[in-house]
Amino acid sequence: MFRRLKDCHNTNDFRLLAKQRLPSPIYHYIDGAADDEVTLQQNTEAYERCDLVPNVLRGVEEIDMSLTLMGKKISMPLFFSPTALQRLFHYQGERAVGKVAEEFGTFFGISSLATVSIEEIAANYQCPKIFQLYVHKDQGLNNSMIEKCKEHDFDAITLTVDTIVGGNRERDLRTGFTSPPKLTPSSFLSFATHPKWALNYLFREKFELPQLQDFVDQGTNITVSVGDYFSTMLDQSMNWKTVEDINNKWGKHLCLKGIMSVADAKRAVDVGATAIAVSNHGGRQLDGSRAPFDQLAEIVDAVGDKVDVICDGGIRRGTHVLKALSVGAKACSGGRMYLYALAAAGEEGVSRAMGLMREELIRGMKLMGCRTLEELGRHNLRFR
Repeated sequence: MFRRLKDCHNTNDFRLLAKQRLPSPIYHYIDGAADDEVTLQQNTEAYERCDLVPNVLRGVEEIDMSLTLMGKKISMPLFFSPTALQRLFHYQGERAVGKVAEEFGTFFGISSLATVSIEEIAANYQCPKIFQLYVHKDQGLNNSMIEKCKEHDFDAITLTVDTIVGGNRERDLRTGFTSPPKLTPSSFLSFATHPKWALNYLFREKFELPQLQDFVDQGTNITVSVGDYFSTMLDQSMNWKTVEDINNKWGKHLCLKGIMSVADAKRAVDVGATAIAVSNHGGRQLDGSRAPFDQLAEIVDAVGDKVDVICDGGIRRGTHVLKALSVGAKACSGGRMYLYALAAAGEEGVSRAMGLMREELIRGMKLMGCRTLEELGRHNLRFR
């Protein structure tokens, strides 16, 4: 079935349009996960094992979904999780996502493996900004990224802590996905039958990883899979002392992304983190790990009064966000929910996707009988 942007009404619709418009290796990089992809599936299914219990006759003409997260006021409890390589998916890349974050008044982040520089993002976007730090073996590279974020007044760093080695992303192995992309006998036909993507990639701005390219060739000049990049370039000796050192150098809001246990959540508080993202990297690392939503309650109960707890993973509907907030998350973030839309239609696609999510949140709040986020709670949930 041929799809157009106006035919997209939910995340799965954007997913199908992205599949239509992207070469197979690029699409499956976004869509795929580790091993048998059990965790990828569970990340969303976990929300479906929980039911909402609405209240009525509460006078819900006006809904306030604003909140303060990592010291910044945002207009809705959902933001764009930083993701890598965005100009591979659409030539506008991070620039499109940043514009939509401004439009909706929410956090926007770029990755260490972003395709737009820290300097450009700081100069052009006024929304709250977060930088996703991957700790590399090259300490000079780590220091460079932290110092640039300080110099250009990013609001927070999110330190990804669950990529000590790369996950076994078998779809990437089958399609031959690398950064930058390379033609293989198996992928040639897919690239050839998506000429719009190919022309944009070949004749628009050269693909680069500006945070990395002065320090490493891998990913920009030397083709490498993301799994191999993580396994060979990132610092496998990273530990809690590393986090303390980074926090001392940074001195502003620090979020640890990839926290899945109560013990680690408590350690995050001890080393000075101001936020944690309960996340399993979208099922792309340890297959068989628990879904973030299933771990959320015990982590909130342990540290929810000490740090901002963010639920990251599997969110496809506004009701998923409402369920996470009802358990006790301060906010939610996601990657695929906007990457499919970016791949499908650039800035216009991301704006439509976030607009639909915002409409779902407002409609869901009204149907729940809640005027503010504070009125959501576990009293309006039942687990099957």
